[in-house]
Amino acid sequence: MNRTEFQQLIGYYFKDIELFEKALTHSSFFRGRGMGPGKDNERLEFLGDALLDAVISEELYKRMPSGEEGKLSKTRALVVCETSLAQIGNSLFIGDILRLGKGEDISGGRHRDSIIADAVEAVIGAVFLDGGFDASKKVVLPLFEKTLKMAMDGKLKSDYKSEFQEMVQSSGTAEIGYVLKREEGPDHDKTFYVDLFVDGQEAGKGTGKSKKEAEQNAAKEAIARRKQNVF
Repeated sequence: MNRTEFQQLIGYYFKDIELFEKALTHSSFFRGRGMGPGKDNERLEFLGDALLDAVISEELYKRMPSGEEGKLSKTRALVVCETSLAQIGNSLFIGDILRLGKGEDISGGRHRDSIIADAVEAVIGAVFLDGGFDASKKVVLPLFEKTLKMAMDGKLKSDYKSEFQEMVQSSGTAEIGYVLKREEGPDHDKTFYVDLFVDGQEAGKGTGKSKKEAEQNAAKEAIARRKQNVF
């Protein structure tokens, strides 16, 4: 897989190649090189995440005319979760063309779900900046078509965050928050620690090799605690 083949797969060719390269650059690539922040794909990931939510939300709104807000939110969460994003990224072989730091590469970063998922979001963000909203929508919908259909047909398993949100909000509204407490380890092999709160009360703790994984594990613990009436 090379960059030209990847662009062919997503059906979009970048006018700004530097922007495309940035979308494929993990933060570990510049660590130790004396480069300042903003050179990696994290900001593009932030943008792509928001765009993905908007595009998928609009599509579900159209396809599920009788779906209530809760159902739409749950279905969207299944479509844009880390697992689904990583599966799409792997189908595009995006790991082959990522720019990673040596340590991250050696430790298996090209095959890590969190890195693959983040890169997919970054590419979507880059497409938006390069070609606008319509261009990003034309990239997103074909890539996510199969996932959309499976989610709407109930063929995708709920992730822990979605399951916990549904569990809590089934009895009324509640404020759910995930707080990153600390990070440990070298840059290429960090461990993240996250606490989950419901209306200010601690509900679960989780660790993971990415913030998303730590949040999922915090939700998993919170589900178990809630079933045991611990909180």
